[in-house]
Amino acid sequence: MAGRTAARRDLLISLLIVAAAVVGFPSVSASSAVFPIYGNVYPHGVYYVAMNIGNPPKPYFLDIDTGSDLSWIQCDAPCVRCSKGPHPWYEPKRNTLLACSDHLCAALHSGGAYDQKCDQCDYDIHYEDRGSSLGVLVADAFALRLTNTTVARPILAFGCGYNQQFARQNPQAATDGVLGLGTGKVSVPSQLSNQGVTKNVFGHCLSEKGGGFLFFGSDLVPSSRMTWAPMSQVASGNYYSPGMANLYWGTQSLGVKQMDVVLDTGSTFSYFGSQSYKAFLSAVKSDLSKKPLKEFNDPALPVCWKGPKSFKSLTDVKNYFKPLALSFVNGKRVLFEIPPENYLILTKDGNVCLGILNGTEAGLDNLNVIGDISLQDVMVVYDNEKHQIGWVRAACKGQAKSQTSLP
Repeated sequence: MAGRTAARRDLLISLLIVAAAVVGFPSVSASSAVFPIYGNVYPHGVYYVAMNIGNPPKPYFLDIDTGSDLSWIQCDAPCVRCSKGPHPWYEPKRNTLLACSDHLCAALHSGGAYDQKCDQCDYDIHYEDRGSSLGVLVADAFALRLTNTTVARPILAFGCGYNQQFARQNPQAATDGVLGLGTGKVSVPSQLSNQGVTKNVFGHCLSEKGGGFLFFGSDLVPSSRMTWAPMSQVASGNYYSPGMANLYWGTQSLGVKQMDVVLDTGSTFSYFGSQSYKAFLSAVKSDLSKKPLKEFNDPALPVCWKGPKSFKSLTDVKNYFKPLALSFVNGKRVLFEIPPENYLILTKDGNVCLGILNGTEAGLDNLNVIGDISLQDVMVVYDNEKHQIGWVRAACKGQAKSQTSLP
């Protein structure tokens, strides 16, 4: 999720400089590539895509993450600490290692000191949930089927992770690694654009029912009904941000202004800074004081309620809650609306919990993170060429179609 940082360390593998190249793709014009998304917010807590990587290509499940730049896969280099994933660990070849002198290695370590004459480009990335990956940068083929029917196999740089620390110790991980979609040069959208495979535009549509789709390129960007906001710089990192926002509960201002907001698919839930969270929670509890819901401690999340009987769906309970809205000050009343179903979780026991948590307590200071739960059934487009972020409510379940407007 947002707030990830990179450092470096060693791995006992020799190197050979790999030149970035596109195999089997005509350079006349960029197209788009679409990938089905799997997973959900609850109970899996992750949305991911399947990508075929290497030569010969092998499948890997990657957690889609707009909050970090570096993609990485658990790899046998040999592996020091890895979890059992959906697929066998990636096996690097001697000719896939990137040199420290490579421009992507320099971009990865931007702002930090490193030896440009070292034998390999090491990385050490840490996440806010206390997870981490330690490894070395490699480059290998990614298989993409484009909307112009061409198959592209660009050589992309990513992390060969041989030492992972996982936030939750599961007997088997849901994914093999992370797909970095951030704003940096080492992110997948940036690399695809630099090689002329797609424009530096991508988007996602996460379904509340599970699944959805991810696309690279501009072919699927709707030509109408999109709300657009200029991308804004966030002092604490290079994240996707529509800028500062004021917070509303229904039509009522919560008195919270100039919230620093970022969009982060690497975060399952949304997080408000302490002031914003307390104002939001106070408004919710005030509205529910005369409703037939009883607050109680559920192991799923910090703030939960039960009804007179178990809820079977969010439809049974969402009318007790009001929508939230973020009013961004960068544009002319640019709103991002969060209906109750985009901040509530229905647990397996039929209770309802808030999927917006206290970010300050989670170590995010006053950064406000809009995570997967609040991005469900919204098509979000990150246009790095025009430096803008767009969104529109959409039915994200089902196959994506190349189109210029939504039905």
